Amino acid sequence: MTTKKNVLLIADKDKSSQKMLSLFLDEQEFKVVDCATGKQAMRLCVSIRPDLVLLDPDIPDMNGPDLIKSIREWSQVPIIIISTDTDNASVISCLNEGASDYVFKPFNVDVLKARINAALRTAAIHESGEPELINGPLRMDLVRHQVFLNDQQLAFTPKEYNLLRYFIIHRGKMLLHREILKEVWGDAHADDTQYLRVFVGQIREKIEKNPSVPVLIITEPGIGYRMEVAEISSLHEQGSLKLIAP
Repeated sequence: MTTKKNVLLIADKDKSSQKMLSLFLDEQEFKVVDCATGKQAMRLCVSIRPDLVLLDPDIPDMNGPDLIKSIREWSQVPIIIISTDTDNASVISCLNEGASDYVFKPFNVDVLKARINAALRTAAIHESGEPELINGPLRMDLVRHQVFLNDQQLAFTPKEYNLLRYFIIHRGKMLLHREILKEVWGDAHADDTQYLRVFVGQIREKIEKNPSVPVLIITEPGIGYRMEVAEISSLHEQGSLKLIAP
């Protein structure tokens, strides 16, 4: 089963730098995508929606500050500058346009990893108000894209992860089929209610004691779904599960 990884976009014309980053970034935690021009970086930001961008501002066909400014018109993805140019004016220009952080080449890999994780943590907090989402025994680590039930890690596909995250963020709220599909899958799937039903069933198999009689993700026939707000430590003690009324 494919689990969700943080997608890092490396926008750098230096092939040796791209190769080194791909080697040193943990393949179990990160999926690395490379590009060598500003226009490619912009297209990939739109198409793959990376979790973080590592950008050398001296990239062909579009300078760093202009690229950052364009991305910031529609996305708050963390952007870390990686540059051989130690000119503070260049760094300040990138930061003023919305870059999150910077590291000068040649960089210490451990320092870069720490800054990547810090930027991902900040982005997770910006999205949901905290780096983790918790609902009773369910816990989602938004930085590492991991799901835990009673502190036991579960295997979730990327789409299952995104759907569960949407449910937990909006726990206690009635969510319409079309609303969920548009937010998790996009406008093209806004009417695919059967598609949604399949994925909800897969999640229930992993988090409910009795998936055929769910107590956490509730179906509202013909309308949508609601994730109940739980306050106990174990879903497996279903008889003692306490739900907080919305």
